[in-house]
Amino acid sequence: MLEEKNDNLLNADGNGTDFVDSTTENVPVETNDVLINSADDTTEINENQLIVEAIADTKAEESEDETVKERHEISMKDYDVLSMEELVEEISTLVTNEKIATIKDHVEEIKKAFLNKYNHFIEEKKEAFAAENQDASEEFNYHFPLKTKFDTTYSLFRNQKNEHFKSLQASLKTNLENRLAIVEELKELINPQSNIKDILKHFNDLRERWKNAGPIPKDKYNHVWNNYHFHVENFYDYLHLDREARDIDFKHNLEQKQKIVARVGELVLEEDVNKAFRELQDLHRIWKEDIGPVSREHREDIWNQFSDLTKQMHDKRELLFEKLRGTEVENLAKKQEIIAQIEVLATEKVNAHTQWLAQIDKVEALRAAFFAAGKVPADVNEATWSDFKTAVRNFNSFKNSFYKDIKKDQNDNLSKKQALVAKAKGLQESTDFATSTPIMKQIQEEWKKIGHVPRKYSDSIWKEFREACNHYFDQLKEQKSEENSEEVAAFENKKAYLETLRGFQLVGDHKTDLDGIKLHIQNWKAFGKVPFARRHIEGKFNKILDALFEKLSLSKKDSDMMRFSNRMDQLSESNDSRKLESEKIFLIRKIEEVQNEIFQLENNIQFFTNTKNAKKENSIVLEVRKNIAIHKESLEVWKEKLKQLRNLKQE
Repeated sequence: MLEEKNDNLLNADGNGTDFVDSTTENVPVETNDVLINSADDTTEINENQLIVEAIADTKAEESEDETVKERHEISMKDYDVLSMEELVEEISTLVTNEKIATIKDHVEEIKKAFLNKYNHFIEEKKEAFAAENQDASEEFNYHFPLKTKFDTTYSLFRNQKNEHFKSLQASLKTNLENRLAIVEELKELINPQSNIKDILKHFNDLRERWKNAGPIPKDKYNHVWNNYHFHVENFYDYLHLDREARDIDFKHNLEQKQKIVARVGELVLEEDVNKAFRELQDLHRIWKEDIGPVSREHREDIWNQFSDLTKQMHDKRELLFEKLRGTEVENLAKKQEIIAQIEVLATEKVNAHTQWLAQIDKVEALRAAFFAAGKVPADVNEATWSDFKTAVRNFNSFKNSFYKDIKKDQNDNLSKKQALVAKAKGLQESTDFATSTPIMKQIQEEWKKIGHVPRKYSDSIWKEFREACNHYFDQLKEQKSEENSEEVAAFENKKAYLETLRGFQLVGDHKTDLDGIKLHIQNWKAFGKVPFARRHIEGKFNKILDALFEKLSLSKKDSDMMRFSNRMDQLSESNDSRKLESEKIFLIRKIEEVQNEIFQLENNIQFFTNTKNAKKENSIVLEVRKNIAIHKESLEVWKEKLKQLRNLKQE
């Protein structure tokens, strides 16, 4: 009987492992790594066996989780390519909607990807802070709401996970006790005094209880299962007294295992390798735990079919992994190229803020491309990430050195603007608007020419300057508003006076008429300035004067000078220095033109006077002399006008 037991164990579906039991002390066993070959006593690695046992070990680990049969599979994303915002959204969705056992690996991958990006982000902020606050005593402190949201969600996950595994450990302990109790009851089944039908019923009850006993700790899984399997084999050997019942059970088990073999054959052809492999793991569990042994004549054959197909599935999965590893190598090449480009940008010197903005945009684009490139081989992941951080840090240091240089210029600009603020504040209460207004406008022009100041002072100093300027110009506006009321009154008075002047008639006496015209001019000036928009009334007055001067028996020079004098007085009253200066330039040019014309005419007349007929001047010479006299008279008028204008400006 012992020899038969030993033979059964050596061929029991290839699932045997080391275990301790008082009834099996002398039984040779099959280990996880080798098969004992009794013929030549050498150790031979069985590839199929190692693959099957690797799958069995995976099932042992998963057996700890009582939700493993219920949970659905969530495909693992490449979280490295997601932004921090997308990662927070992803972890929030998983923690809210999925079971802890299903998402734990996903959450840890999300955490790793998020912290990598966050740490890189904070390093850049620290460097920027250090560049702008070299002499500041304040410590770096950056509030990032997205990090707070991530921490809150991850804490929720961690608490749920702790509760889950705390509950699971208690359940695993209870299930282990139940399974050990079942094994003990199996030992007691072999009793020649008992009715075979009662024994079979009890045996079937134990098998059902075993099937529903639930998961146990993974470190106990193989040991407990092998003890159970050994005693089941013992019981079947005991049933040789009732071979018919045993054969029926063997036949049923064989049919079930044949169905599994057929299903594995279909899985080998499945395109979704990962999905097929997960189902293969479940089939291995069913093979081991839910289906009993088969007859010895079929045992080795059915097992070989199963293990051969398992190896095919394993090989197919390895090809997939090899392809993924190839993709990771391609991703590594992309990331190395990105790092090289950033390193080049860290040496390209530019000398303008706008150019640096372009450089920064380039690095940001490369940074986004780095994160989007996908995973790299695990053995170089840390080194690649370190190289990337170093390249970006070197670029930032290079950039910051530029801004450190312009920091001094910004501080100089700050001093200049502070001086202008002091000037503006000194003038803001001034009521000497004629003197202060040009100065205030000059201060504003100087402000525009000064460059940037340090960012932390920009708003405050601009506010001070603007308030001082606004205060002054508000007062100026108020004063002008008062003046405008006087100008409006002057316009109304001139408008009424103009109607009176239209009826003025000359009496024919030169002196009387001239004094009357001069009186009208004095009265008109006495009314004062009119609003700028209504200065057209001055033109109407001048037209009436021109008509009166035409009727008056004055010389052309006197009439012209009186008109000019009146017009200059109006310009002087309007305080329009620009027009006065333009008039001066016009007079100087006219004087030069007339002088040149006289010079030319005098040259021409010399030509005629040097000829043989010089004693008798012809009509042409007479005409030239007449023109010279007219031009000289005109020259005197222009000079008189210039003299009057200069006297007016001196006043």
